[in-house]
Amino acid sequence: MGGELTSAPKDGAPSILVLAAKDPIGANLDRVQIIKGWQRRDGSLAERIYDVAWSDDRMIDPETGTLAPVGSSVDVEAASYTNSIGASELAIVWTGPDFDAEQRTFYYARMVEIPRPRWSTYDAVQFGVELPEEVPKTVQDRAYSSPIWYTP
Repeated sequence: MGGELTSAPKDGAPSILVLAAKDPIGANLDRVQIIKGWQRRDGSLAERIYDVAWSDDRMIDPETGTLAPVGSSVDVEAASYTNSIGASELAIVWTGPDFDAEQRTFYYARMVEIPRPRWSTYDAVQFGVELPEEVPKTVQDRAYSSPIWYTP
């Protein structure tokens, strides 16, 4: 759960083990992401998001570098969903492809669940009212790990 790397790995780049499990009464997992942040030479901060593990038979699009959405099992009219998509557990050992031993860096994991009805959707169904068009009907909750810091 986080920490500090006190020296650069001898083999080039740090490897991060991530094991994520869904809440027993919650939604399945969509994906695990590693967020890398670093300090550029001019002192400004930069950030990059890597999709590192995901559910179902999706693939990273080679042209865009993005992962297709997991889909949705949400029934907005009933304010319900099923865990028929996603995974109950995701695990990966990820090695950063662009580690620079001379750069201040941090990493953390973000776990993303499949879509579920938003609280306002539950309320609308309970009270028999229509939601305004601009109100989102679903939400994808996230969980975050503690960061791992590297200082050269």
